[in-house]
Amino acid sequence: MLDEIFRARPAVSRQDRGLATHMVLGVTRRRATLDALIEKFVSRPLLHVEPPVLDVLHLGAYQLAFLDGIPPHAAVHETVELANHIGRPTAKGFFNGVLRRVSEVVSDEIIESPASDAVPLESGLPRYRKLNQELLPPPGTPQYLAAAFSWPEWLAHRWFQQHGFIECCRLGFWFNASPPLWLRVNKRQTDRESYRVQLLAAMLDAEPGEHPQSLQLMNSASVPELPGYRDGEFAIQDHASMLVASGLHVRPGMRVLDLCAAPGGKTTHLAELMDDRGSIIACDIELDRLATIRTLAERMKLTCIQTTLLAKFEEPPAGPFDAALVDVPCSNTGVLGRRPEVRWRLQPREFEHLIQLQTRLLIAAIERVKPGGTIVYSTCSIEPDENERLVHGVARALDIRVAEEHHSIPGRPSDGGYWARLRT
Repeated sequence: MLDEIFRARPAVSRQDRGLATHMVLGVTRRRATLDALIEKFVSRPLLHVEPPVLDVLHLGAYQLAFLDGIPPHAAVHETVELANHIGRPTAKGFFNGVLRRVSEVVSDEIIESPASDAVPLESGLPRYRKLNQELLPPPGTPQYLAAAFSWPEWLAHRWFQQHGFIECCRLGFWFNASPPLWLRVNKRQTDRESYRVQLLAAMLDAEPGEHPQSLQLMNSASVPELPGYRDGEFAIQDHASMLVASGLHVRPGMRVLDLCAAPGGKTTHLAELMDDRGSIIACDIELDRLATIRTLAERMKLTCIQTTLLAKFEEPPAGPFDAALVDVPCSNTGVLGRRPEVRWRLQPREFEHLIQLQTRLLIAAIERVKPGGTIVYSTCSIEPDENERLVHGVARALDIRVAEEHHSIPGRPSDGGYWARLRT
């Protein structure tokens, strides 16, 4: 949506686009923390505040608590002026009163331990901005995690039980920081070190990751303006995601089923690993998402990918295939930093439906791979119910072997996720 807004306003500077993007993502991530900062200064329950009015309060509180470059008086003044833009000019006094109280509570002092009177910052490091009042629940509790790191309470309770308080704090800092930008160097066009030299020539620094095609871009940059973009010398793909296609151990000439292929990062990676020789049947249930795969494949100069639209509940293409990748729809709990809206959209009751769908997709992939073939099941979830418990349950039921598993831990060094390789 932001890209569409910026395209309609080409005069907006890159700096202003960056600030607007940062604020929108930040307010989305930190909604519960912002509620904790303002609710004592609002005379009615926040549930009864009109959404546009609450959005403005969140924007103002976010600037005051998390953006160092904006003076408090400027943040308050500019936010109050938004009353005219949302058609609530009479709310100016209300905005001014609430945000001035927030500005009085937020201090410049930074501490390194959790407290009821300190909010976790967004640097990814354990740093907290001191408050002049206790506005958060006591540390060491799920309630604190929900308010301080801005998670729904059900997820805070779930993770508190699974991971413990200290690890939850680490996850909180990781998921509230801007995620790193990883590039997958197209091995058919160049090699990692040669492409890194191109970046250095453009005054851009990049650090290699564990995966042999991976580079982490250390600078802020516009992706289409990076060297080699039009020539398909790289794709944007998180480090954890790169490990998945590599785990399938494909070879040139194979016939491969990619059952949930969009948006195409893993699909094109498979094609690179196969040296663009063989056949990849890339399936999805949405036509526009298949178009995204074709566009990426064209830019990466890959021709062995055939996209296939599946109607809802339609059976996938018949085998036999040499190998299959089933990157299933999931809770996305390993990528909350990259997809900040997920934490508010996901509901606990969805897990049952997701697990049923994931099981059905994995079985469908297994049934279409020839004897001795390979299947990789993957998620961007860190929930055991969607990952190892599901895979081992299916493997026992079908009497097949789990050959290898890998857990990507959020922040070490990138997104969270899971993959398992099974042999028929």
